[in-house]
Amino acid sequence: MKVLFVEDDHSIAMGLEYSLRQEGYEVRTCHTVAEAETALSEELFDLCLLDVTLPDGNGYEICQKAKRREDVAVIFLTACDDEGNVVMGLDMGADDYITKPFRIRELLSRMKSVLRRYRKTDGAEQLFRLRDITVYPLQAKVYKGEEELNLTAMEYRLLLTLVQAEGRILSRNQLLESLWDIGGDYVNDNTLTVYIKRLREKLGGENGEADLIKTVRGMGYRLGE
Repeated sequence: MKVLFVEDDHSIAMGLEYSLRQEGYEVRTCHTVAEAETALSEELFDLCLLDVTLPDGNGYEICQKAKRREDVAVIFLTACDDEGNVVMGLDMGADDYITKPFRIRELLSRMKSVLRRYRKTDGAEQLFRLRDITVYPLQAKVYKGEEELNLTAMEYRLLLTLVQAEGRILSRNQLLESLWDIGGDYVNDNTLTVYIKRLREKLGGENGEADLIKTVRGMGYRLGE
């Protein structure tokens, strides 16, 4: 689960980020609205933990931007327990509101509760994410950040095969089998090389270690960092 955590107090941020990572969450920590907006433009998150008062604005701005992009879970963390602030956050679509100071176990419990509700809503589709790439299998769509990638049917099938392998190495023969056209059109070894090259370029370019599609000499290919 990927969490966007926005907190301007660096000591609080460091401690909570450590606790969340210990629980298995992947955390991107930001300290300002500007940093959070950059993060939202680069990645998709399962949950946003937002401080309300920030040096260059407030958490409500981040909540609005996140909700416009996708139906993401939002929990506000704040020292302000004024009823008006609570109502404002909930009206913007926030799922919960926790007043500082709080116990980490209470926060983790509320996070799990909120995420369970979201899984019931969209749990029919399992999303695949790697870096800034997100694959929506049921929709047959792939996004790099906020931009939808224009993949051919073969490029998409190749990517989905690599993604579903979960980092395992796939031989060229295995990839060729996955690309065998339903209509019976033959996909040869040279064509596979072309598809891999084009897909690499669309995912981020032919940049050696920066490529998401790794070549494993003498064995095949895998998808990974």
